[in-house]
Amino acid sequence: MNKKFVNFQKKIGINFLNQQLLTKCFTHKSYNPIENNEKLEFLGDRVLGLVISQNLLKFFPNDKEGDLDKKLASLVNKNQCAEIAKEINLQEYILVKNSTSKSNIENKVLSDCLESVIGCIYLDQGLDIAEKFIIKNWGKYLNKSLITERDSKTKLQEYSLKNYKLLPVYKLVDNKGPRHKPLIKVSVKIKNSKNITATGNSKKEAEQKAAKKLLTTLKLI
Repeated sequence: MNKKFVNFQKKIGINFLNQQLLTKCFTHKSYNPIENNEKLEFLGDRVLGLVISQNLLKFFPNDKEGDLDKKLASLVNKNQCAEIAKEINLQEYILVKNSTSKSNIENKVLSDCLESVIGCIYLDQGLDIAEKFIIKNWGKYLNKSLITERDSKTKLQEYSLKNYKLLPVYKLVDNKGPRHKPLIKVSVKIKNSKNITATGNSKKEAEQKAAKKLLTTLKLI
């Protein structure tokens, strides 16, 4: 077993049962056109999407499908995966032909390798361990999405005060549904903007969503 793969297992805290599979997940097609990580990458991409989707539903239970889809795309795209791959130094382990320097490995190769590692973990250790690996490495980006969601009112307020010296104006538009699960609709407006409405299960939630929609309309997020 290659010593660097032993070090990788120590780094991520996983001891793989199938060491050949581990080697394969780091093997780029340029290094071995037959036995390479392309199929593991295909599998890992689906496992990553499943785990991130489940956690987005947990973090953002009131988001519409379109909003969840945008968050998912931002978290699993090639650039994001390449960034995480660099954070765990995957470039040190990839088997790729004719690479003059590990630092010159393309982002796509790094991204694909990270997905193949996830596929390898899933096949060798099961979904629970694969999910722990994903959450460990994507957690701060999921939290960043959550902070952005909750901080929309502050961002809108800062923008309005800076540009117009006025606070955003929120108004209650509708309040319906049972007391234990109300559906509240609010509007928000700043100077020179349209009235933007949003609904939520609380006034606070509805105002946050309305603020976020207005920020999106103003191309501020």
